[in-house]
Amino acid sequence: MRKWVLSGILAAEEMYLSHLEALLIPMKPLRAAATTSQPMLTIQQIETIFFKVPELHEIHKDFYDSLLPRAQDWSLQQCVGDLFQKLNLKVKSTKDSDSPSSKALLYKPVDRVTRSTLVLHDLLKHTPSSHPDYPLLQDALRISQNFLSSINEEITPRRQSMTVKKGENRQLLRDRFMVELVEGSRKLRHVFLFTDLLLCTKLKKQAAGKGQQYDCKWYIPLADLTFQTIEDCESTPIPLVQDEEIDAIKIKISQIKNEIQREKRTTKGPKVIERLKKKLSEQESLLLLMSPNIAFRVANRNGKGFTLLIPSDYERAEWREMICEQQKKCDFSLTSLELQMLTNSCVKLQTVHTIPMTMNKEDDESPGLYGFLNVIVHSASGLQQSLNLYCSLEVDSFGYFVNKAKTRVYRDSTEPNWNEEFEIELEGSQTLRLLCYEKCSNKPKQSKEDRELTDKIMAKGQIKLDPQTLQNKDWQRTAFTMNGVEVKLSMKYASREFSLKRTPSRKQSGVFGVKINVVTKRERSKVPLIVRQCVEEIEQRGLEEVGIYRVSGVATDIQALKSAFDFNNKDVSVMMRGMDVNAVAGTLKLYFRELPEPLFTDELYLNFAGGIALSDSVAKESCMVNLLLSLPEPNLVTFLFLLEHLKRVAENESINKMSLYNLATVFGPTLLRPSDKDSKISYSSQPISMNDSWSLEVMAQVQVLLYFLQLESIPLPDSKRQSLLFSTEV
Repeated sequence: MRKWVLSGILAAEEMYLSHLEALLIPMKPLRAAATTSQPMLTIQQIETIFFKVPELHEIHKDFYDSLLPRAQDWSLQQCVGDLFQKLNLKVKSTKDSDSPSSKALLYKPVDRVTRSTLVLHDLLKHTPSSHPDYPLLQDALRISQNFLSSINEEITPRRQSMTVKKGENRQLLRDRFMVELVEGSRKLRHVFLFTDLLLCTKLKKQAAGKGQQYDCKWYIPLADLTFQTIEDCESTPIPLVQDEEIDAIKIKISQIKNEIQREKRTTKGPKVIERLKKKLSEQESLLLLMSPNIAFRVANRNGKGFTLLIPSDYERAEWREMICEQQKKCDFSLTSLELQMLTNSCVKLQTVHTIPMTMNKEDDESPGLYGFLNVIVHSASGLQQSLNLYCSLEVDSFGYFVNKAKTRVYRDSTEPNWNEEFEIELEGSQTLRLLCYEKCSNKPKQSKEDRELTDKIMAKGQIKLDPQTLQNKDWQRTAFTMNGVEVKLSMKYASREFSLKRTPSRKQSGVFGVKINVVTKRERSKVPLIVRQCVEEIEQRGLEEVGIYRVSGVATDIQALKSAFDFNNKDVSVMMRGMDVNAVAGTLKLYFRELPEPLFTDELYLNFAGGIALSDSVAKESCMVNLLLSLPEPNLVTFLFLLEHLKRVAENESINKMSLYNLATVFGPTLLRPSDKDSKISYSSQPISMNDSWSLEVMAQVQVLLYFLQLESIPLPDSKRQSLLFSTEV
């Protein structure tokens, strides 16, 4: 049977290969191959040859067309090696051709050599190593592989096109690492969008020193691709990862980055740095796997659906737009062998070579901005019809874009005027993105989160955050022009050093920026009036608000409430009822942030940070509770009042998405951040960057508040209990 196969190969290929002597110059007779050093052909030389051979398409038949009919011509005296020597027949003279499709024939002989190489692989598997043909087959395979490699080497790593059967170029439009949901589990994938298909691949695990390789998981021709909505499919719930886990990964990334910078300043060898970079890569891969939560659902014409997760709605919109544009003009043809070749070519075609790593930046590149960006979304113009519109803002953080703020819905207008201000935290951020949505009608069975995913993007754009422009601390007015719609906004940047500084108020008659004991003494209450009123309003209508305390309120509303409380406006309760509940929550956070001394006091700050680091649970509880009870009475009573409120908020986590950890993340720095800039926690004897130090300090502040939120109750002495019971009767 092996001889039948080889005879058939020779019969099918003999006429075809008679035109390919110039192409197959490297394949000299096998026994002479070891002594020759014929240079490989270039792409230009191959093109010259095939422009002169228009009849190639006439003889390019299926690989096994004449396999069995010619089997009787087999000669028992021939060896396998002798058969492969016959591949080197002379090229017949042919006339030049002006056929416009001749260039498309360029890759057909390469395809044929690739098929022959696969056959050689199979023959080697079934040929005993003691057989005289075995070394000849090995030589033939080596020469074939060298020939194919010589062609690939002429293709630069950035080459983005391949010729398909009808002569068009299959171009790579974009690629990205994404997360695929497979039976409820998150799987890391590299997705490639070509001009005629969407290809989902998995990066193979390779031994040290070997190059990257991909496995094809699935592909969809663009002509057959549809976008699934939540109603179209039996949607598998997205497995969400707790914010606590995400933040812990970010802290590890910051720590490893700091270690790498520290090692670069020492005389230790590069092996230490390489080991740290490997750890960093592992953590950033984990961050990529855990963080995306926006579903990008696609399906083929048979209804088979796939769910990919993307961290940013902006990117999802870009992929959809690009696919829709290509669907208008794409034509598709792909055999299983071509799929294998295409998947193998992805290593050289890819534009995104690694996951988005913060360490990919060169040392002289801008590390991005750390601090807070105040953004006012003013208005939009250029709409052709009245719509219900809102805007959302995204910034990059740890290599990924995340949604940071959203305006209210401005209804039935061609020129919406939001004039809403937001404070956005920046973590090495370099770009601000804005998306303008049309609010779609709600369907009864949809959750709020699902409804927002179906809202239509009317326009989108992005702007680079230029440190030099933003450092002057003045408002910078700019505009996004997107699809004929212009959105105006203003920006002002403040570094962490200045934005987090506690500044006492010069007007002691107010409540903001005034010591808590002064306010409670004046009001003759142990809990400030502003805290009680804000908490009551939020518990009346905000416990089920998604993202309560996390979503930014409108800055102008917050400033109006701040002024009303400062001037003891008796109608402040009426004002709060007419405002968005997020503005009320923002007012409460602002009050604690602007206290001249934190609620946990400067004096005890380092003690709390040391107590939370204790490993013994009994010792930790004793230390933390005793420290808490040593707070001044107004501070303690106010904290216990707030603590019970935050626990009630967390009881509605299934609706408002605010866990104890989320609340600790919001309030921890607000309640503990010291007013003295020198009150820093000592983490290491080695120098540490300001941004990494800030991240580690914030993590400690979050953990302190989380500890008290997780305690079932605060064990109080009887004398203290009686005092507090009396104090909380408000």
